[in-house]
Amino acid sequence: MSERPLEAARDSGLVPAGGPLLVLLSGGGDSVCLLDVTLRLGATVSALHVNYRLRPGADEDEEFTRALCERLGVPLHAERVELPESGNLQERAREARYALADSLAAGDYAAAHTASDQAETVLYRLAVSPGSRALLGMPPRRGRLVRPLLEVTREEVRAYLRTRGLDWREDPSNTERRFARARVRHDLLEAMRTVGPAPERTIAETARQLREEAEVLDAAVSGALDELGGGPAVSLAALRDHPPALRRLVLRRLAEQAAREPLAAGAGAGDADAGPRGLSRREADEILELDDRGTKALDLGGGLRAVAEYGTVRFSRAREEVAPDPVELTVPGRVRFGDWEVEARLGGAGDVSVTGIGPTVTVRAWREGDRMRPAGLGGSKSLQDLFTDRKVPRALRRTLPVVEVKGEIVWVAGVAVGEGFTAREGSGRRVALSARSIAQAL
Repeated sequence: MSERPLEAARDSGLVPAGGPLLVLLSGGGDSVCLLDVTLRLGATVSALHVNYRLRPGADEDEEFTRALCERLGVPLHAERVELPESGNLQERAREARYALADSLAAGDYAAAHTASDQAETVLYRLAVSPGSRALLGMPPRRGRLVRPLLEVTREEVRAYLRTRGLDWREDPSNTERRFARARVRHDLLEAMRTVGPAPERTIAETARQLREEAEVLDAAVSGALDELGGGPAVSLAALRDHPPALRRLVLRRLAEQAAREPLAAGAGAGDADAGPRGLSRREADEILELDDRGTKALDLGGGLRAVAEYGTVRFSRAREEVAPDPVELTVPGRVRFGDWEVEARLGGAGDVSVTGIGPTVTVRAWREGDRMRPAGLGGSKSLQDLFTDRKVPRALRRTLPVVEVKGEIVWVAGVAVGEGFTAREGSGRRVALSARSIAQAL
């Protein structure tokens, strides 16, 4: 059992005997195991350690990897990277690490993802992203990135390390439940172990089988797309003659192709590749229901649109609007927010009348995960669902003014007012809020 990582890496065919391989080395147990395994399998190994200096102990991790590589005779690239404060830090860190690896590797570069990581990835994606793509997990190879330990559990890795007498570093953030992946690992998977003894291996094996079956589906999609003329525009009527799942997969293929195309002149270099774009069943159904006559368009987010023109459907991509920075609005007063002017007046008329907001409010853009209690609905709802229910165009959602007080959403312009802030008879000082588009009135 303790040699399982070595056997799995050999069977994967992803470790080149005698060939160059760059190992992404964090200093954690999985990456230390990968380093040792690839050396034993005869690869010409070098290593990359990236220090983001985001937490205490990061410099000690770097020193650990230096000492380990020196002892094993492995050339090490130790890089320090400053990450932007905005956005998803984990995603930014991953992008920076892979970009460095791509520039430094003479051949492939290897990440130490295990079957346990695969299970966590599948469960997380399944919770936040509907569709079969969520179940496919991480591929063993993506371009030059390889994952030789994808068939091995974290428990098997630790057994291997103990047998080999290898030390490793523990990342304390792996236990911090403020991170979604930590909650999946320590709460969800632990609960699943009370039902079955090896949920990680079962989920990882399911992902592997589905990925193999997806290759068959991809071939069927290519055949159907060839019958429809190959795109980028296909006949809506002919597409509707195919089975529902095949229609959806054809549309998804066309959407992904459009998302990967460079933007028109004037786009930034960072916009050249938007990556894959999955379509939900609801989006596919809405596209198929577009009128065959004239021209109709459906915004899909990320600057992607489905356009129906005289019986055909195609996808186009434009630059997505950038969310304006938050601004403070004094009551009474007015403020500029992107292409909007937001005003608060005492009494009088406005788009909505609210109470309980104090002397200042924050005007900001919608954020993923935002929720509010809309007046009259009797409960909370995500803004994303509200936007969908009230048919707010996707292109408008990122720039629409959201008025907030102490973390609670008071009003989303043109969409909803918060239940707790709705002005009623005898409810105290009333403030009229209004928002006007500078370019075009609401």
